[in-house]
Amino acid sequence: MSPPGILGDKRGTYCVYRPTSIAELLARTRIIPLAWAGYHGVDASVMRAHKVNMRKFTTRPELIGTFGVVASTHWLASQSAMAMLELGGNAFDAAAAGAFTLQVCEPHLNGPLGDASILLKAADETQTRVLCGQGPAPMAATLEKFKSLGVDLVPESGLLPAVVPGAFDAWLTLLADYGTLELETVLAPAIHYAETGVPVVHLLHEAIALHAKIFRKHWQTSQTVYLPGGEVPEIGSLLKNHQLAALLRRLTSEAKSVTGRQAGLLAARRFWSKGFVAQTIDHFCRTQNVVDETGEAYGGLLTGDDIANWSACYEDPVTIDYGGFNIHKCGPWSQGPVLLQNLRLLETTDIAEMDPAGVDFIHTVTEAMKLGYADRETYYGDPEAVTVPLDRLLSRAYARQRSALIGETASAEFRPGDISGFPWRLDYDAAVARQELAQAQAARGGGEPTMRSAPPSKGDTCHINVIDNKGNFVTATPSGGWLTSSPVIPELGVALGTRLQMTWLDAKAPSGLRPGIRPRTTLTPTLVTSEAGAPYLNLGTPGGEAQDQWQLIFLLRHLHHGMNLAEAIDAPAFHSEHWPNSFSPRQARPAYLRLEGQFGAEIVDQLRRRGHDVDHGDPWSEGRLSATSRDGQGRLRAAANPRGMQGYAVGR
Repeated sequence: MSPPGILGDKRGTYCVYRPTSIAELLARTRIIPLAWAGYHGVDASVMRAHKVNMRKFTTRPELIGTFGVVASTHWLASQSAMAMLELGGNAFDAAAAGAFTLQVCEPHLNGPLGDASILLKAADETQTRVLCGQGPAPMAATLEKFKSLGVDLVPESGLLPAVVPGAFDAWLTLLADYGTLELETVLAPAIHYAETGVPVVHLLHEAIALHAKIFRKHWQTSQTVYLPGGEVPEIGSLLKNHQLAALLRRLTSEAKSVTGRQAGLLAARRFWSKGFVAQTIDHFCRTQNVVDETGEAYGGLLTGDDIANWSACYEDPVTIDYGGFNIHKCGPWSQGPVLLQNLRLLETTDIAEMDPAGVDFIHTVTEAMKLGYADRETYYGDPEAVTVPLDRLLSRAYARQRSALIGETASAEFRPGDISGFPWRLDYDAAVARQELAQAQAARGGGEPTMRSAPPSKGDTCHINVIDNKGNFVTATPSGGWLTSSPVIPELGVALGTRLQMTWLDAKAPSGLRPGIRPRTTLTPTLVTSEAGAPYLNLGTPGGEAQDQWQLIFLLRHLHHGMNLAEAIDAPAFHSEHWPNSFSPRQARPAYLRLEGQFGAEIVDQLRRRGHDVDHGDPWSEGRLSATSRDGQGRLRAAANPRGMQGYAVGR
C-alpha cells in the first residue's frame, strides 16, 4: 500500500487505497495543514474591478472526484469521515464519525452534550429530510422559576441554561435509519483521539487560557480535563480526555452486548437517555451549584426524565424555489428560514448584475438581511408551541412589499414586517443598551465562540458535509456543550450545552421560554436540490448570527456570479450585527457592518458615506464555510475554509 496521495499544488489530501481496518487507516493517514499566510495581503480593491478577477485569488483548489467527498471545520474530522467511506460505509456513517471526532478535537466549539441540526437526502428517497438534534428546555424551566431567582435574562453559562442534549441521539438515529457500519467502527476515530490526544490549535489554547482562572476558582472539574498538570496546554501539544474515551468505550460495549446492529444502536441510545449518562447528568444538576456570569451559584433544572422523554425527530424542511434550484432549510425552531427570506428579498433586486465584492452588493445584501432578521426575531419560534406565518414570510408578494424599504443609505432602525394577528414586538432600545454588557462578556470569552469580537478568543461552532458515490447527501452543524459553557461532569468528561440562553423571558415572545419546547437555535445547514429534486449542494458554517449571512453571500456568488466552491469560500466576506444577537446578553448594534480586511479603504469609505457603521476587520477573519456538491455526471466537488487554519476538504 502507498500513503495518501496529494491532489493539486495546495495539498488537499485524499486516500488512494482501501485499508483493511480503522486502526491501519489511522496509523497510515496523515493530513498536511495548508500554509496560506502569503494570501493575507490580497486587497479586494483590486478584485472588485471585475467579478472574474476575484476568481484568481483562492488559497486551495476545489477538489473533484467520483468516490466520495467530505468538507468540515477540522482536518481530523474530515479524514475520519473519509475513513468510513474507505471502509465501505456510506455518507451517513461518515458524517456521524466526523461529528463524533469534532466533539473531541474541537471541545471549545462543541461537545457530546450539545446539539446538532442535520439535513439529508438519501439517494433512494425522493424527499429531503431534516433530523432535529436540538433538545428542548427542561420541564422545570418556567418563567416563574427564573423570576423567583431574580433573573431577567437567561445567562450564557452554568447550569440554569442547560437543555436536553440532542446531538448524540440525533447521530445514532441517523446511523440506525441510514447507516451501515457498526457503532464501534464509527466511534473508533473519536476514541483514538480522546485517548492519544488531539493537537491543540491556537483557538483551543486561547479559549482554555481565557477561562483558566474560572476553572481554577469555580469549575475545578473542568480544570482536571483542560489544565493538565495545572497549566494551559501549549499550541501543538496533545490534549487527551480519558473520561470521554471511557464513556465512548462504554457505549460501544453496550452496543456489542446485544445481537444485531440495530439492537446495538438501540442499546447505546438507552444507555444514554435512560441509563448511566442521563442518571449522571441528573445527579450533577441536582447536587451542584455553579457560578455563572451573574456572579451567583445556581443548580440545574435539567433532569433524567427530561432526557428520557425526548428523542431526535425527522421533519420536512422549509423550502423555496430560487434561480432554478430548491433551497432547503430547517424549520423556524432554527434561524434557517431567514436565509430563504433574504433570497426572496434579493430576488426583487438586480443582485446578479452587481460586482460581488462591490459597494452596491454589500449594501444591498446588508439592508435585505436587516429586514429578514427583524422578522426572525419577531415571528420565529418552535412551531410545536407557536404559530409561525411562514407562508406569508416566504411569499414573493411579501418580499416585494418589504424590499421597497431597501434604500440608498443604511437603515439604523429595527423594522419587522406588520402581519395581522402577530402583535409581539421586541424592545430594540433595550437590546442596543446591552452593548456594553456584551463587550464585557466577550472580553472574558463569553457568547458564541465565532462571534466574539474581543481578542484573544475567536473561534467557530462546527460543520460537516459529506457526499458518497451513491449520491447520499448529509450536511450538519453541531454545536453546544463547549468547554466554556458549563463545568465538566466528571464521570463524562464533557460539559452541558446552554442553548436556553436563546429564549426570551417573555411569555408573549414567539421564541420565549416554554418548558419542553426547543429554543430557537442558530444552527442552520443548507441543502440545495435541482427543480426536479436531484441533490446538488451541501453547505454550512459556524458563526452564530453570521451563519445564514455567510451562506447567503456564498450562494449569491456561486449561483449568480459563477464562482466555484473554493472561490466563493475564499472571497472576502462581511456580516452585520444590527439586530439582537441570539446569544446572551441579546445585544444589538444599529447599522453595524464588519468587513473582512481584504476589502480596500475605498470600499470602507463609500459604505461609511452610505451610513454604515463599518468595522474594518483583520484579513481572513470572516466566514467559516465548507461545501460539497455533485453534478449530473456524478462528479463530486468539495472545498473548505482556510481561515483559522483548521477547516479541510478531502475526497477522491
